[in-house]
Amino acid sequence: MPKRSFLTVGPTTANLAELFKKIEKKWGSVTWLPTPEAAAGWLEGNSCDAVFFHAPAALGGNAVVFLEGVAADLPCVVLAGQPSVSEAMVVARAGAGEYIEAPFAWGALDAALGRFWAGEEAGAGTGGEQPRGCSAIVGKSDRMAKVFSLIKKVCDTDTTVLIRGESGTGKELVAQALHYEGARRNGPFIAVNCGAIPGELLESELFGHEKGAFTHAIRTRMGRFELAHGGTVFLDEISEMSPMLQVKLLRVLQERKFERIGGTRTIKSDFRVVAATNRDLDQEVAEGRFREDLYYRLNVIPIEAPPLRERKGDIALLIDYFIDKFNRVRQKKISGVAPAAMRQLLHYPWPGNVRELENTVERMVILAAGRELTAEDLPDRLRGTRPAATAAQDVHEIPGEGFFLNEVVADFEKRLIVQALDQTAWVRNRAAKLLNVNRTTLIEKMKRFGLMQPESGV
Repeated sequence: MPKRSFLTVGPTTANLAELFKKIEKKWGSVTWLPTPEAAAGWLEGNSCDAVFFHAPAALGGNAVVFLEGVAADLPCVVLAGQPSVSEAMVVARAGAGEYIEAPFAWGALDAALGRFWAGEEAGAGTGGEQPRGCSAIVGKSDRMAKVFSLIKKVCDTDTTVLIRGESGTGKELVAQALHYEGARRNGPFIAVNCGAIPGELLESELFGHEKGAFTHAIRTRMGRFELAHGGTVFLDEISEMSPMLQVKLLRVLQERKFERIGGTRTIKSDFRVVAATNRDLDQEVAEGRFREDLYYRLNVIPIEAPPLRERKGDIALLIDYFIDKFNRVRQKKISGVAPAAMRQLLHYPWPGNVRELENTVERMVILAAGRELTAEDLPDRLRGTRPAATAAQDVHEIPGEGFFLNEVVADFEKRLIVQALDQTAWVRNRAAKLLNVNRTTLIEKMKRFGLMQPESGV
């Protein structure tokens, strides 16, 4: 892994001084300057690979202006001494790639840098290389087998691929698999989140700019298309791109050439484009928010990233994977999950998909009192849900561990009874007719399930 150089802007604290000593040991040199003005002057004659920005709220109004200018050129990490939602939104719009809240931990800073240069630190501290390609995706379900098969078929072509899927389904992992399984594996994989970068900065991010092209353009900067020569550009959340940039992107896809902002020289670059979206682009096209010609140019090979609720057989595999990961990252020694907690985890619908599962397992690992994750470690949203809360029609695939058939059937029956009662304003005779059962049978089932009419009578 090459050594980097970093600029840190903001007040000095003992905690951060210790953390940056570790950064210097692993990643490279750190220059510490107290104010944005001093940092801007330093950058006129020096270069660095990333900027740490500490306590922007304490540095005055020039802090955000400085951050906007620097973030157009360099990866930026904001260290929020007094974090707030409003500050997080401001620095995100300014282009900061990471927002880390106090108290600051070495693991958080190290992980942020790892995301900036994904893959270059692979294997550090693990005694071997991290898996890449399809092997980096955890899953053995039928839905994932189809995804793997399609990746293998198209990875060696330069055909544009559009990955569809809900947020948190791992669309970027699919894009990385397309890159690392194919002939471009030795080239760069350049990811751009079109929804996270302000529109006025995204053009510079993609095409680059010449020095002096706009305010705070303090040096010439290569864009992502130029940097991706010989590799892959991954355009995440492509539906968030402005109409103007959609036109420019269409030209780049067709001709593989472009100009930097403020420049006149035409640049040619050899790259493959993989795009992703969590929206229905057919609907976006129909409503005039996305160009039809660009959509057809991107949608040559569509790949569907399935939601976690449709690949429940992979949940236990993912839980084991995340426990192992957070045991290493958080220095814990969790051995597994108690059966009751596992039942809850297996039957929760996971609207946030794999990302939600990962965050949930991390929380449980951190807060666990013992060596095993138990039902007491579950967050409230899972603890209040019966393990059999998934109705029969929602079971797309029976997990490897199986489930309790009686519980699933009983829960489905209970939900149908409640639905019939709601539709008939809790008039039992009418509800019994809807369900084609005797009134006495319905009353017995209501007693067994503990169903009582709401006080409002609705």
